[in-house]
Amino acid sequence: MSDSNLQIAPVLIEALPYIKKFFGKTIVVKYGGNAMTEEHLKSSFARDIVLMKLVGMNPVVVHGGGPQIGTTLKNLGIETSFVDGMRVTDSRTMEVVQMVLGGTVNPEIVNLINRSGGDAVGLTGKDANLIRAKKMVIERVVNKIKGEEKVDLGHVGEVSEINQNIINILVDRGIIPVIAPIGIGDDSTTYNINADLAAGKIAEKLEAEKLIMLTNVAGIKDKQDNLISSINPDQAETLIKEQEITEGMIPKVRCAISAVQNGVKKAHIIDGRQEHAVLLEVLTDKGIGTLVTSQREE
Repeated sequence: MSDSNLQIAPVLIEALPYIKKFFGKTIVVKYGGNAMTEEHLKSSFARDIVLMKLVGMNPVVVHGGGPQIGTTLKNLGIETSFVDGMRVTDSRTMEVVQMVLGGTVNPEIVNLINRSGGDAVGLTGKDANLIRAKKMVIERVVNKIKGEEKVDLGHVGEVSEINQNIINILVDRGIIPVIAPIGIGDDSTTYNINADLAAGKIAEKLEAEKLIMLTNVAGIKDKQDNLISSINPDQAETLIKEQEITEGMIPKVRCAISAVQNGVKKAHIIDGRQEHAVLLEVLTDKGIGTLVTSQREE
């Protein structure tokens, strides 16, 4: 027997208790960052999702598409800006968001999973009223004299309700849902939803075992740039106030906090630049990235 074969056995043995523990459980995976743009990472992600399904877990994929949207906007000569990690979205930008997420990114992910041996179906939040949304308005402190001001982000929305029926139907039939974070308002306005926030709310509604968010960093780090392996909501909020957690990491951390406070067992912020990042988090003892747990578990 070769040395490589001998090395495989401990890996499989280590994975066994996790396969048993998470059998039949829902795991919501937010897919984004480099994992969506580099070919070898795209392929490893698809295989991870298929393997999870084959061993009895129920993965639900919610994807972003920021780099692809940014590239398309640039090619069209449309300027874009961000506030607290949220893309300001006027009507023209919203058209591009829908085109890129629903027409390009979502079908590509579905195809990747299906080519890897899975059965995936693509959805946007507008399908079957999956994601009901309302306009998001951010309040920011201007200065001590002016105080706070409201920032109009245009067609940026926050989730008001998740209709999980279509997800349940697909999962019950052995199908992997792949969801683009586009929401619909009561007045039929289309909204651009931050993918992390959408994934978090979907995980809450499904009472998921885990919420896993892929990022372009190793996880949450302290002032000395050391990875924080585990954190609770109070600790995370302190890091945000002290501006150790900034920009695009803020919505990721906030949705992880909300998730573990509203029924999700565990939330993980992991490095999507690492091949098979999802399997390493789910099926190994050490895992990778930062684990966010509820206060009561500390």
